[in-house]
Amino acid sequence: MSTESTPTTAIADPAPLGLFGFGFTTLMLSLANANVLKLSDGGALIFALAVFYGGGAQLIAGLWDFRRGNLLGATAFFSYGAFWLIIWYALKEEGGVPASNNGLAWFFLGWAILTAIFTVASLKTTHALTLTLLFLTLTFLFLAFGAWQHGTAPTSLTKIGGWLGVVTGLLAWYTAAANVINTGHKRELLPLNLKR
Repeated sequence: MSTESTPTTAIADPAPLGLFGFGFTTLMLSLANANVLKLSDGGALIFALAVFYGGGAQLIAGLWDFRRGNLLGATAFFSYGAFWLIIWYALKEEGGVPASNNGLAWFFLGWAILTAIFTVASLKTTHALTLTLLFLTLTFLFLAFGAWQHGTAPTSLTKIGGWLGVVTGLLAWYTAAANVINTGHKRELLPLNLKR
């Protein structure tokens, strides 16, 4: 048995994986909330994304970030991975019909509060990540208020939440793309922070 320490291999940053999975799934469901995409046209794909990319990939990214010692990334990715699995399971069990408006509103409000906490925690990271989480907080708030409007079709507040979710998904994609492209080129091609 040798007393020499073995070199540890670097563990790649899982944030792009988690952000791409989160961004794509959020974008697709948000298009439905904005009433641009009908669930009858793409619901099966959205729910498959929720399980495998939004849910599964983010759970893996969360575990990966725990290994790297990134508490915010680990907690956020694992939480949002669980969120997408909850959405998939609830809609699967209800035959595609969500919980009561009141239940759904409280569910989204809870996620808005959790996301606001992540937003505050992200203030010492990059502007791109903070903006993504800020828009996600607003998305959840508008989805909660929209559910309280008691509409059967997407209400005006739900549609606003949908459009905020589209922005959120695009911001997540940008943040992930910047990480991958900047790392691959070993220099900043896509900025993650606003110029001061």
